[in-house]
Amino acid sequence: MADIVLIHGAWAGSWVWDSLLEGMRDAGHRPHTVDLPGNGHDAAPLAEVSLQRYVEHVGALIETLPGPIQLVAHSGGGVTATAVAEAYAERVAGVAYVAGMMLPSGMNFGELCAELARDFPEVSGIGPYLEAAPGGSRVPSDAACAVFFHDAPAQAAIAAARRLTVQPDGGRDIAAHWTTARFGRLPRLYIEAAQDRSVLPRLQQRMQQLVPGAERVVLDCGHAPQLAMPGALLAALLDFFARHPQPVH
Repeated sequence: MADIVLIHGAWAGSWVWDSLLEGMRDAGHRPHTVDLPGNGHDAAPLAEVSLQRYVEHVGALIETLPGPIQLVAHSGGGVTATAVAEAYAERVAGVAYVAGMMLPSGMNFGELCAELARDFPEVSGIGPYLEAAPGGSRVPSDAACAVFFHDAPAQAAIAAARRLTVQPDGGRDIAAHWTTARFGRLPRLYIEAAQDRSVLPRLQQRMQQLVPGAERVVLDCGHAPQLAMPGALLAALLDFFARHPQPVH
């Protein structure tokens, strides 16, 4: 039995994991979803949001949990998961990225996009659609449906698009710093979304090249497997948890 800490991505919240929770519990695990500071679920001022604050927030949860920790992160939540895994390596049994940002130490996602944009300008993903908001940015609902949730059931896509919040700038342009002795030795799973229009498959594959060693599962869906292929996503995660039940010392 593991304590599974599920970390959402930019503009989102803990609700992105709702479709997986019952299946995780049925498998004997204890899932814990987090709402990151500043994403509309607490009173944190947007200007005070940072990767360090994210790590402290998730870390406070981890410190209350008895079991080995499995970290699961979607999209931009991958940067937070990497930083948390570095800080709590002794407690972490594995890290799973769902179309997530699994980046080299010190690199942010914008730098990776810039590297590839010279040859593949479409890697900008949701970027051209963003609207400025005080202290952050927002995703218009029509753009969210077209880029994030295009292959999800229509009603689920619309509902998810309406739940997106303002994303603080300080929680988006972030880079995790990690070491091979801590994060680098942890088992990792990369769940690649083959029809992703946000974090394009080309970007997902490049991250796997830059941070080698992760197991790989490819799902034939868009950016939100939680909505488009929840059963397949759950199965991939449970298989990974079963094969990596304890922290590696």
